[in-house]
Parts: sequence; structure tokens; C-alpha cells
Amino acid sequence: MGGQTLVVGVMGLGSLGEGIVRALLGSGPDVQVVGVDHDPGVVHRVRNRLESRDLSLGTELTGLKKADLVIESVSEDLGVKENVLRRLRSACSPGTVLATVSGTLPVAQLAIASGCPERVLGMRFFLPPPYGRSVELVRTSMTSPDAVGLAQRVADRAGSDVVSVGGGPGEAATELVYGYLNHAVAMVEQNCATVEDMDTAARVGCGLPYGPLELLDLIGLDTVRDTLRTLHCRTGNRSLFPALLLDRMVEKGRLGRKSGRGFHLYTDDGRVVPDEDPRRETGPLRGVDRIGVVGSGTMARGIAEVVARAGLEVTLVARDRDRASAAFAAVDASLAAAEGRGRISEGERIGVLGRVEATDDCAALSACDLVIEAVAEELRVKRAVMGRIDGVAKPGATLATITSSLSVAEIASATSRPSQVIGLHFLHPVPATGLVEVVRTGATSDGVRDTARALVRRLGRSAVECTDRAGFIVNALLFPYLNDAIRMLVRTDVTVEEIDRAVTTAFGHPTGPFALLDAIGLDVSLAILRRLNEAAPDAGPVPAAPLEQLVAAGYLGRKTGSGFRIAESRAAATA
Repeated sequence: MGGQTLVVGVMGLGSLGEGIVRALLGSGPDVQVVGVDHDPGVVHRVRNRLESRDLSLGTELTGLKKADLVIESVSEDLGVKENVLRRLRSACSPGTVLATVSGTLPVAQLAIASGCPERVLGMRFFLPPPYGRSVELVRTSMTSPDAVGLAQRVADRAGSDVVSVGGGPGEAATELVYGYLNHAVAMVEQNCATVEDMDTAARVGCGLPYGPLELLDLIGLDTVRDTLRTLHCRTGNRSLFPALLLDRMVEKGRLGRKSGRGFHLYTDDGRVVPDEDPRRETGPLRGVDRIGVVGSGTMARGIAEVVARAGLEVTLVARDRDRASAAFAAVDASLAAAEGRGRISEGERIGVLGRVEATDDCAALSACDLVIEAVAEELRVKRAVMGRIDGVAKPGATLATITSSLSVAEIASATSRPSQVIGLHFLHPVPATGLVEVVRTGATSDGVRDTARALVRRLGRSAVECTDRAGFIVNALLFPYLNDAIRMLVRTDVTVEEIDRAVTTAFGHPTGPFALLDAIGLDVSLAILRRLNEAAPDAGPVPAAPLEQLVAAGYLGRKTGSGFRIAESRAAATA
């Protein structure tokens, strides 16, 4: 094994290949790394980024001759990988172990095509190091124990956590996540939101470690495009057909971090160049001293609390005195709980509560500079309430709706001032979430948009701006992915637990799709999917049949004590 020195080769220096090289560098004086890529430009960029005496780079396979193990990291194409593995067998020493990083192609087929199946295994890095730490070693019935042991040693030296996800669940997780990434590209192509706002919505609104466009750049747009093509050919799933924008960007050489430009722009050493779009900047919140909130439910109370905690006066208007009193008491209880947890002092609690006025008199809204309706998610109800607000709000006041699925323009048309109406979609639960979707219609003025963004920033939240379309950003990104996960149960033999574990283990999601569905509520999820489908019957997600059936049977998720996981367990018990 090359004396005391472990020599590791990496064939293909794209995002994943470079990440593997980077992880191995500095792992000790007894590790030497050799990187090879057919593109001299790629070799030059990697050399500039990774200056190290322990690294040898070049364009010829002969540089890998003395390697103990070579990891191929070329495009996700069966013919390409088979050809590379055969060439590596010829170029390397007879004992060299060959590892493929493929996440969608059959390792056994690749091993046989190489001509040395006993020396071939899979090393499935789901994300490029150091952004992802998990690697799965995939052996075939022909892989020798020595080859597996060497791959384990290399993974350890790279600082990777060797996990066991399983072929089926791993492929299922890859299909789900890559489908989600593809959908994000399509949304950018449709001008639903900026790249930066899409990424912020996913990170802050969904709690994901990376935004979808950021993740695409890290993996490599060409790698994602090629993987999607493979998955689409295998499944026929239209959501896996690469978005046209993805194809165009790859053709132009905009491959992501590895080429210096993808959806984001990168410096020579791979850092993101900050967005300098002046339209993203808003000044301080001027001319807004009192906020009105119409409604007395959970959302209305949560908004009133965060507004008052931000130092603004708030008038909460309920339908009657009893509801107004109950809403005030609920805000008081929430603040008391925050005090009990040590998040605010007694003085702060008293000060915040002193900025909240709860009443059943709609005329009190005439003193407000910005009024937010937070009533039931029904178009008829929201239009009626917005009309009443319009009748009492002072000239120049901004009017906002918190709708999560209805047309902001339709709600605004119930007023005499549609240019002063905007959507402010606060995610639930309001006090605990850090994102607000700012939804502008074709009539909304620039000043109203700026006022809304400044308010969100004053509330300590991140504002993402999007067009007036069903699902806005978060729901439009999230629910097709959740729906695809449900459909996967019908056409594969992977289980709910396997998919959830694979997604969290391989891609670092905080929650698997089924655990998330149970937390949101299956009935709520079904309603959102129906709305997305109604808005785009030809392209929107058709709710998966198992979701319809579970909701009809009363399995609504965590709130009823039974959802996908419990339903599956009961089915297994009666089988």
C-alpha cells in the first residue's frame, strides 16, 4: 500500500471531487492526494484554491498509477462512468481499489463493467464535503473485504461519518431532494422570487441547512442536471425532467461554485459574492407608529405580540368584547410564559402589554398607520373585512392581508385603494418563526412595498418578496416535495421511517417529509395541495391518493395522535 503513505486519487474535480480532495488534505503526513480532471481550466482553479504540498493535480490518468484507492467523481451517466472505471483499471496498479460516487446508478453493474468487480464499491457522498459529512459505503456481492476496509479508512481520514441508509431509501431521498431542487429552478425561471429570497425562504421558513439554489451551486448544476435526467428516464416522473433554465445555465458554463458562477457569484476562493441589489435595501420604518390587527385567533394574537415586543403600539380589533378580552389575555399569558423562561424581564412584559389595546370597535383603526387583517382563510370573509378596514382607515394607511393561499389582488379589489394593499404572510407560530413573505400585486406601490419590508425588519424577521401566486414561496416549494414523498410509498417498497431517516441523514434536513406532514396536519397539507392544484390544473401537484384516504379516515397527524407513522404501524400489525 505504497509503504507507509496512503495515496488517494480523485478522478473528476467538480464540486464533489474538489470537496473530497479538500477533506483529505491536511489529514496527516501519511496521506497523499492526487486529483485528475480532463479539463485544464478546472485543474487550474482547484490548484489556486487548494495550494498544498500534499496535493498533486493533473489531467492525465497516469498520475493515479500509484494510488491505493481512486474515487471517480465524473458525471452521473452510466456510459461515462463505465468508461472511466475501465480506463482507471488499465491506468492504475493491479491492486488499486476503485470507488464510484454514483447515487442513482447500480454499483454492481458499474463494478462488472470495470473488469475488476472485486475491487469496486460505491462511496455515496450525498453532499460535497465539508457541507455534507455523511458517506455510505455500497458493496456488491463481489466486493472484497479488503476493498471495503480501505474505503472505510479513507472515509475516516476525510472526516466523514459512514452511515447505512440503504440502496432503496438512499435513492428515494436523492429523488425527492433533486426533484425539490428542480422545482426551485422552475420557480426562478417563472420570476416568482429572486434567487436570494428563494434561498432565504427555504433556510428561515423551512429550517433547511441550505437554500435550494445555494445547494445546486454546491453540488454543481451539471451534476444535478445529469442526475435528474437519469431519474426521469427511470421513473417517468415529470417533476424530474430538468428545468429549461438548468439546461441553459449548464450550456453557458454556469455550473455553480466550481466554475465561479451559478445562481450565485463566487470569488476565486469559492466564497459567495454578497448581493448588492439596491432594491433589497429598505430604510428605517418611518411614519408607522401604530399597527392595527383585525382578528382574535392564534395568528392575530401572535402578530399583535411581536409588534408590541418590537416597540410599536398595536390595536387589536375583535368581533366582540369577549373575543377582545380573550385575545388580550392570551397575549398576556404568552408574555408571562416568555418571562418564566427568562426571555424577557417582568418590566419588559409590563411594557409590552402596555402597548397592546384590544377592542371590538373597528373605528379604533382610524388611528393606525398600517392595518393587518388576520381573519379566517376564506376569500369571502377576508374581502368583507378588508372592505370594512378600508372604510375606517385613514388616507395613506397601508393595508395588509396575512393570507397564505388566496389571491392578494382579489382581496385588495374589495378596497378603494388597491395600490396601498400588500400581502404579509406570517408563518405559524408567529412568535417563533423568523420569516415573513411580502406579497406584492401588480397594483401595489413601491412605497407600500418598502414600508412592508421595513416593518418586517423592525419586527426582527427576514422579509422575502414574491409574486402574487398560489403558495407564494414556502408552500409552493415545500408541498410538491411532500406530495412526491407520499407518492413514493405507492410505487416503491421503501417505508415511511426509511425515507424520513434517509432524508435527514443524507441531506441534513431537520425533519423527514412524513414527520413534517404529521406536524403540519394532513388535513392542512391536503387543503394547501388542493389550492396549488386549482391554481395550476395542468402543472400543479395532484394530491396523492393516500393523503386523501388518510384525511377521510380521520388520520390527521400529530394533533389527532395518528398520521402516516401510526397508520403504517397499525397496517403492519394487522397484516
